[in-house]
Amino acid sequence: MNDTPPAGILPCQSIEDLIAQDAIRSLTPFDSDQVQPASLDLRLGERVWRVRASFLPGLKRTVMDRLPDVAMHELDLTRGAVMERGCVYIAEIQERLTLPKGVSARGNPKSSSGRVDVFVRLLTDHGPAFDDVAEGYDGPLYLEIAPQTFSVLVRTGTRLNQLRLKRGRPPVLETRSVGVDLSSGMAGFRGRRHAGVIDLDKENGHDPRDFWEPLEPRKGELLLDPNEFYILASKDDIEIPVLQAAEMTPIDPSVGEFRVHYAGFFDPGFGTAETESVGSKGVLEVRSHETPFLLEDGQTVARLVYEPLTARPTRLYGEDGSHYLRQGLKLSKHFKPWT
Repeated sequence: MNDTPPAGILPCQSIEDLIAQDAIRSLTPFDSDQVQPASLDLRLGERVWRVRASFLPGLKRTVMDRLPDVAMHELDLTRGAVMERGCVYIAEIQERLTLPKGVSARGNPKSSSGRVDVFVRLLTDHGPAFDDVAEGYDGPLYLEIAPQTFSVLVRTGTRLNQLRLKRGRPPVLETRSVGVDLSSGMAGFRGRRHAGVIDLDKENGHDPRDFWEPLEPRKGELLLDPNEFYILASKDDIEIPVLQAAEMTPIDPSVGEFRVHYAGFFDPGFGTAETESVGSKGVLEVRSHETPFLLEDGQTVARLVYEPLTARPTRLYGEDGSHYLRQGLKLSKHFKPWT
């Protein structure tokens, strides 16, 4: 008899077990909606530092060891603070990990962060790479935050990224290509330069026309301008079976000089009949690189990688409501509906 636990993504009940065992802990009580079907939302702590450069601590140093080399000034998030576009910040995270043997983790921006072009990456002590948390990691978490198009207002408790926990090395079940939909009259939005500040804890509180320009493709094509930010939608519906989770991976140079999808986690049940979300598109956050690039309707722009869960989650995507349930082309939750 093989008693080895299966490799896979941990569902919500397993994450709650880790919290109960103090493998995931916080100085403040966890929020009731913090655990998602297959991930954990992470919350900003009390301090953030404006830094002059992005960095990795490396295998021999902690984040706090490295921070004095690049820190410019410290901000108090308990009073709220504006993070200016084009600047880089390092923030404390309220949650801390003491992962058991065999369990690792990976960070990713939440959808609402990616859709306002806030580039977010997770840092750990002695970490040689962004976003990856080593098996058995014991230590604090930090977040590198780099607003690209809009300045944003954040505070202690703001959730910008999420953590997916894994046991072992889950196999890749399937990899699907994701095409872009440029067939409709309004196919997307482009972020306006020199817009105002977005409060990342304020839902339905901003007029989208102050921040976005609608786009109409010509003959099923859209020209991406260098260093501009676009919100587009997938050509086909996306469905994530209830015993699987998926990550939309950033594009590789073989299909174009642009980056797609800052926020890549898709929870089990997304787009399925069981969660009454059939017909859900994937929203694509697109930033072109140094050269203009001409996109065509249906062109492959990303890849969706499916992995198994270790068990069926006790909650599925959207059961408690979601701003992105049955979504098509949709801006982040911070904006009023486009009319």
